[in-house]
Amino acid sequence: MTFIVGILTFVIVLNALLLILLVLVQLPKKDAGAGMAFGAGTADALFGAGSGNALTKITKTATIVFLALALFIGYLHDKVHADNSAADFAKQVQAKQMQTPVAPAQPAATPAPVPTPAANGLLSNLPVQTNAPAAK
Repeated sequence: MTFIVGILTFVIVLNALLLILLVLVQLPKKDAGAGMAFGAGTADALFGAGSGNALTKITKTATIVFLALALFIGYLHDKVHADNSAADFAKQVQAKQMQTPVAPAQPAATPAPVPTPAANGLLSNLPVQTNAPAAK
């Protein structure tokens, strides 16, 4: 399936290059001036009075093929990645858990007590402060 997506991607790139060349080769209409840029004659520009020449027909066909290929490649790409995303990941996790069993937890060693200055008698000479009110 991935091979087909790769081939279709190559075909759509060739189609895009063909579309670029076809658009650049075509000559503009006689009345394609500044007015066309601002919407004058939009209906004629879109639909035209006639059916057009061979270049316009090939351009329309290449555009339809480009759109169809883009949608089909998107569908195939989504299908390829949806099939092996969640289900395969769950299977791989289960297989990994079966291969490496979890070792039982061992109790942590208790650290030795750290001597403090009060325990050594260094703070015994300091005066003790109280919050009691002074006697009158």
